[in-house]
Amino acid sequence: MKICHQVSELRKLLGCYRRDGKSIALVPTMGNLHSGHVRLVEKAVGLADIVVSSIFVNPMQFGRNEDLDKYPRTPDADIEKLTAAGCGVLFAPPASEMYPLGLDEHTVVSVPAISDRHCGASRPGHFDGVATVVSKLFNIVQPDHAVFGLKDYQQFKVISKMNADLCFGIELTGVATERDANGLALSSRNGYLSAEEKQTALTIIQTLRQTAESIRNGERNYTALEQQAKTLFESRQMRPDYFTVCRADTLAPAVADDKNLVILTAAYVGTTRLIDNIEVNL
Repeated sequence: MKICHQVSELRKLLGCYRRDGKSIALVPTMGNLHSGHVRLVEKAVGLADIVVSSIFVNPMQFGRNEDLDKYPRTPDADIEKLTAAGCGVLFAPPASEMYPLGLDEHTVVSVPAISDRHCGASRPGHFDGVATVVSKLFNIVQPDHAVFGLKDYQQFKVISKMNADLCFGIELTGVATERDANGLALSSRNGYLSAEEKQTALTIIQTLRQTAESIRNGERNYTALEQQAKTLFESRQMRPDYFTVCRADTLAPAVADDKNLVILTAAYVGTTRLIDNIEVNL
């Protein structure tokens, strides 16, 4: 696996691959890779001749009081996992390469409406940071394919809309959430949880599954289902951020006639904020 830290270096390398007629897939990450990330790379290997993975802890998508400084960084282990998964190129730029004039003077890409709900409401500016860094990566790598995990369902929808609106023409692939043996969605932030908190966190997927089953059985009072879920979270000493039954396409609140739904949630277990979701197709 080749490792590049500068945009010019990466573009030169990828230009050689393109001249040889190679197709390229991109897997953006923030590092601290787990088996869910590995699965994304493995999916990309099946889509293109060359897989480029990026590792960049993007400061633009973190709020002032969030965990940018303590976000886990494991570069040596990440390189081993990417190599074993078949990644051909790692792009690991410093912040000065991605934002040479700093964040305050950098152009921002904003995806309206869909970015304003759910995590966007709780973390103002978060999806502007996501859209900006992903658009930069799309322009730098110019991939044929890009692969993302669906654990952050809203992020995938934001990027999908940006890809369409700005005519990038990249084929996007979403990969189902990877879970541990108990059903907990894999996340780099799971490392913040104690053993007891990990058990508590299982309430998230259990509640999502119970709510989905209620909907499949005919329940359409989504407001009541949402409140029941948040009350259950609180009874387990969790702090709910949101729990919402949404339309899968726009992520607007669902109504009774909608057929393609996604239930989105975020909750704090201790001081750790976790997200998860489940799709419901009626």
